[in-house]
Amino acid sequence: MSEQPQQRKASFGATMKAVFWSFFGVRKGRDHAHDVANLNPVHVIVAAVVGVAIFIGVLVMLVKFAVAQ
Repeated sequence: MSEQPQQRKASFGATMKAVFWSFFGVRKGRDHAHDVANLNPVHVIVAAVVGVAIFIGVLVMLVKFAVAQ
């Protein structure tokens, strides 16, 4: 039995949206089930790295602003 890999249907934008909401910990159960079925794991990893980079960049800018005052 040869099993074909499942083709994931969600776009990278949908993946970014799901990762964005997961940063806040706000996700409905049915949305989580939909994400598990449709999101591409590679897109999730890339989106998470991009999200973390943006988050760190914003924190660094806030600290620089606070220290400069």
